[in-house]
Amino acid sequence: MSLLERSARFIDEGIYQGQQSVQPMDGSFHEIADQIAVVCAFSHVWSVATDEGLVTIDTSLPGFAPIALEHLRRWKDQSVHTIVYTHGHVDHVGGARAFVVDAEEQGQPAPRVLAHEAVPQRFDRYDLTSGYNQVINRRQFGDGPFANLFDGDWVRPQTTYATTLDVEVGSTSMQLIHAQGETDDHTLVWVPQSRALFAGDLFIWFFPNAGNPQKVQRYPAEWAAALRRMIELRPALLLPAHGLPIEGEGRIATVLDDVATALEGLVAATLEMMNAGARLDDIIHQVRVPDDLLAKPYLRPNYDEPEFVVRNIWRLYGGWYDANPAHLKPAPDGAVAAEVARLAGGAVSLAARAVELSEAGDLRLACHLAEWAAQAAPDEAGVAEMRSAVYRKRRDQEQSLMARGIYKEAGKT
Repeated sequence: MSLLERSARFIDEGIYQGQQSVQPMDGSFHEIADQIAVVCAFSHVWSVATDEGLVTIDTSLPGFAPIALEHLRRWKDQSVHTIVYTHGHVDHVGGARAFVVDAEEQGQPAPRVLAHEAVPQRFDRYDLTSGYNQVINRRQFGDGPFANLFDGDWVRPQTTYATTLDVEVGSTSMQLIHAQGETDDHTLVWVPQSRALFAGDLFIWFFPNAGNPQKVQRYPAEWAAALRRMIELRPALLLPAHGLPIEGEGRIATVLDDVATALEGLVAATLEMMNAGARLDDIIHQVRVPDDLLAKPYLRPNYDEPEFVVRNIWRLYGGWYDANPAHLKPAPDGAVAAEVARLAGGAVSLAARAVELSEAGDLRLACHLAEWAAQAAPDEAGVAEMRSAVYRKRRDQEQSLMARGIYKEAGKT
């Protein structure tokens, strides 16, 4: 079964067979349409063959780039003429250096690189926060493909644009369209001749990554608007950077509408409660995405999740103050923990109660107590083990990769 056939079956019949079924990243090569192919990687490497050379959309991680180049050489006897970054995340730009080196070794000009004008600013920010980015990516993904990627060896774009950019490569016309969503520097690549839309991370076969708790601001309302604009283009092929390609104007419109509706609902409900004076704590425990939407095979919250998106909406429109006055200028966490432990009869008693709560299924409250106990008695081995047990149980109950990564680290003894 081809990738297009698989996605059609999953969408049309509402079938979900697990993350791996919708997220191929095995380094395999697929020709999706005439002159359009993909190498399935952590972030896919898409390519359009033109009469002047290949246009590659994203370059994946460094480890996948040589695999992609080998596939592309077997596919077409052409060099890579142009690289388009859909945005500046490392899994989309990290392999670009391999493309440049390969061109040099083949005696070919280096590919020109196109991107939105905010991509170089992202690289500058990564250089300022390289240590932090290493820490959070290890927490999120482990010591896998993201280890040691923020070394500053960026292949910076030679051409940038602000709103749209018309591109001609031989007789092939493309339009680059700026959008905000997961990032502020996102580019859609529209190829009108084939009605192919390269979506980058604006559609990922997961619930939208609009709330990542460890990353910079995301833009849920703008993301929904971008999805609406994508529908207006009436693409016959939707080609995302993660997940399966989708064929069919009606099918694509349905999928994009579902994702936009989910985001618009979160934004509207959050703003309604903010305007009524609600605290962030009230909002995150009340605002929800309808279950029928979350059940879609392309909207499962296995990576990001709606609760985190609500927090990002609050941050975007309301700042960091959560409307709890005790949090405005709080006491140190350790001081609060010590006082709570004293009231509870000691850190051991507090930790034991955390374990009881976790076994009863109240993991949210259990984590508060376990954390207080550990901060009140950081050298108490029994307390540390009970804290770890609570977080390990919490990790096992979570669905999103982001939550699981944080709780996994917290569960280490």
